[in-house]
Amino acid sequence: MGDPVPRSPAAAPPGSRASWLAGRLAVVTGASRGIGAATARAVAAAGAHVVLAARDGQALDSVAARIRDAGGQATPVPTDVSNEAAVERLFAEVTGMGQLGVLVCAAGVLTPAPFAETTSTVWDETLGVNLTGTFLSCRAAFIAMVPAGEGRIITLGSLSGVYATEKFPGLAAYNVSKYGVIGLTEAIAVEGKEHGISAICLSPGAVDTEMLRRANPALRPGLTPDDVAELIVALLDSAVAPASGANIPLFSNA
Repeated sequence: MGDPVPRSPAAAPPGSRASWLAGRLAVVTGASRGIGAATARAVAAAGAHVVLAARDGQALDSVAARIRDAGGQATPVPTDVSNEAAVERLFAEVTGMGQLGVLVCAAGVLTPAPFAETTSTVWDETLGVNLTGTFLSCRAAFIAMVPAGEGRIITLGSLSGVYATEKFPGLAAYNVSKYGVIGLTEAIAVEGKEHGISAICLSPGAVDTEMLRRANPALRPGLTPDDVAELIVALLDSAVAPASGANIPLFSNA
């Protein structure tokens, strides 16, 4: 288990502004690598206690250790977000730790396959993790946030799920899953408004991750996981309510 969770935001030093994240409890899925791991580190550095969720428990322990070594608070909870019972166990543990303030859904899989060779197994696994996993995590977080009357949710889409952007062959299941995440985020924003819950989707393009190299080894990444994590923290630390429901495409900065 990680360090005790503060029950209220930490006070800022005189003359400085406290991060909204300071003293909050946050869940980051897909936290074992890539954007998820970078986001977990960045959110912890901003003062939140981060619950890290992913299937790879050993990798989660490594990320959590790095956060603690830097003076942050982290609790790894191995979780398959495509499994409803596993997600329920994750959020039951989170509820026992304190009031949830933040969810970042960064769990994702990608298995390239030509459309005619896309099997039902590939289709089901891709949508199961990327879309259903996001739905299950967001639903559990939404329920946990309602009593406090506030909460902030960030989902991870992709330019592959944005209308009229360039698409690449072999990514039919992945593209569909990310279109779904964008629509899901819009729906959460509509129903979250009366409860003070905001939801924003980020849709990065080429980020320097293992997933990009599987999708298109020839594509030059213009963003790093740390770039995306920095933006996520900036969004969480700002007045996000007016932008709730937005999808923010992130094009290459190369």
